[in-house]
Amino acid sequence: MFLLQTAGLFVLTALAEILGCFLPYLWLRKDGSIWLLIPAALSLVAFVWLLTLHPAASGRVYAAYGGVYVAAALVWLKVVDGEKLSVFDWTGAGIAMLGMAVIVFGWTAKE
Repeated sequence: MFLLQTAGLFVLTALAEILGCFLPYLWLRKDGSIWLLIPAALSLVAFVWLLTLHPAASGRVYAAYGGVYVAAALVWLKVVDGEKLSVFDWTGAGIAMLGMAVIVFGWTAKE
């Protein structure tokens, strides 16, 4: 259950980061309104705050989060950008998520 809760929190964190970066992209590259920068900044603040909610040392949190970010970015690529994902994309995301699970499992394991 701990692993699922942690992964869920990481997914929210990844969405906040991706949205915080995507909105300025819309402004800079797609002639979006400069007002997009306000929700972008709020989203990045939420991203930072969400990272602080984990019970592990920051370096471990960042390392584990990276795996979830890879998978979330690929889902974003498919859903938002409409790109087809390859078997290599899915395999890489699976490997990254496995790495996240190993690191998070170590948070509670006795050495």
